[in-house]
Amino acid sequence: RWIAWGLACAAFTGIGAWFLGYPFLTGHTAHLTLPILDEIHVPSAFMFDLGVFLVVVGSTMLTLVALAHQSLRSHRAAADATRATIPPAKEIF
Repeated sequence: RWIAWGLACAAFTGIGAWFLGYPFLTGHTAHLTLPILDEIHVPSAFMFDLGVFLVVVGSTMLTLVALAHQSLRSHRAAADATRATIPPAKEIF
């Protein structure tokens, strides 16, 4: 989901300029007035960078989860192989 949201955020940032009649990825700045911070400037590059950040974090999380699953599977395979080679204990009665 992180990767999809990141790609969407980055793509719509670039495509948004097209809808306004500007070339792809043309930068614009929004001027927002907030009660505590007064006036702040939010460039469109911030949204593109946020999208790239989400893609990188999502890709990293996906890679780490894949490595964790691979590690768990290899430990299970080793445990199954060990159980298969140990003969069952004989009952003494």
